[in-house]
Amino acid sequence: MCGIGGKLYFDPARPVEREVLERMNAVQAHRGPDDAGIYCQGSVGLAHRRLSIIDLSPAGHQPMANEDGTLWIVFNGEIYNFQDLRPDLLRRGHRFRSRTDTEVILHLYEEYGVDCLRFLRGMFALAIWDAPRRQLFLARDRLGVKPLAYQCDAEALRFASEVKAILQDPAVEVRPDPAGISQYLTYGVVPAPGSAFQGVRKLPPAHYLICRDGSVEVVRYWRLRRDRKLNRPEEEWSQEILARLEEAGRGHDASGIQRSRQDVLHRL
Repeated sequence: MCGIGGKLYFDPARPVEREVLERMNAVQAHRGPDDAGIYCQGSVGLAHRRLSIIDLSPAGHQPMANEDGTLWIVFNGEIYNFQDLRPDLLRRGHRFRSRTDTEVILHLYEEYGVDCLRFLRGMFALAIWDAPRRQLFLARDRLGVKPLAYQCDAEALRFASEVKAILQDPAVEVRPDPAGISQYLTYGVVPAPGSAFQGVRKLPPAHYLICRDGSVEVVRYWRLRRDRKLNRPEEEWSQEILARLEEAGRGHDASGIQRSRQDVLHRL
């Protein structure tokens, strides 16, 4: 896992405090022991703690920019089909400096905007700063495997992998949420979009957030399909399940995992 965080002031003339980003990184150091990075430019700042999984070289350092530095990303997760997506982006003229799934996401956004999410297969929480639009884009995977929380007031929006990183900003008033605490004591977890603190929200699974010109919009981008024909012969179901398992497994083709997958599928 990795840790991400950031802050955006709605006033373009107000600079983000670098020390807030450093504190966000420090409190999430356990999420990424291999590297740390900060992007701080004017009213926006991004922070990242890296656990190196894909492309262990310095080219995978985050926050990561596109070729002209107009887009910046911090990303936590793994995109299983990124190698399938990369060739089409190359044909469209995109140029890569790493072998990471992070850079594939960045160029997908550059090509398709928020619609890039429909291409991604995997677990992720991400933030992209779009400088030309002065737009911050946050997104979370379909099942909510990777965490992402945010807090917004009249002056700024803050986000992080963990709630406690958001609370590192002295400008955030720390107020317990009785409803969230009750849920935690009852269920052992506070369901999204709530948290144990007032004003701090979890971005729900299969949602993205757009922050632009001081306005925040949260949008659901995916729903589980329930309109498919259910009355089908057992043989059809078996073939479709096998096909889906093969498709999902192709993204996990480390040699040991591949052999185990093939053994299981042969038994089916």
